[in-house]
Amino acid sequence: MTSRFTELTVDCHDPERLAAFWCAVLDFKVIDRSAHQVEIGSWEPTVEEVRARQMPPTVQFIRVPEGKDAKNRLHLDVSPIDSSTADEVARLLALGATERDVNQGPGRSWVVMADPEGNEFCVLRTLAPSGR
Repeated sequence: MTSRFTELTVDCHDPERLAAFWCAVLDFKVIDRSAHQVEIGSWEPTVEEVRARQMPPTVQFIRVPEGKDAKNRLHLDVSPIDSSTADEVARLLALGATERDVNQGPGRSWVVMADPEGNEFCVLRTLAPSGR
């Protein structure tokens, strides 16, 4: 018997705002929403597909009353696929992200950022073809 990683849930104050931000970052779409929750993904899961093979998880944003008060213990890493890391950081800043210093030290090959509610994530090396 096994389980599948089907969703990643993010507690937040404004699910619509974070879903819109992450849809723009990841080129996902909203696949479900209710008064207190928005789910986004690159595909619409069915029980049959999930049972057949491991598929990319969806991301759910759930409204909670409490705020974020410490560095995330779990975070997302993203890699640009058609631009340089620097260009992707600039794009994400324009979408509402901020750069963060979480004592990661000098000489790193990634950029630590935070989404509009302060959840940290990293922009890693580009996966774009050489020359970008």
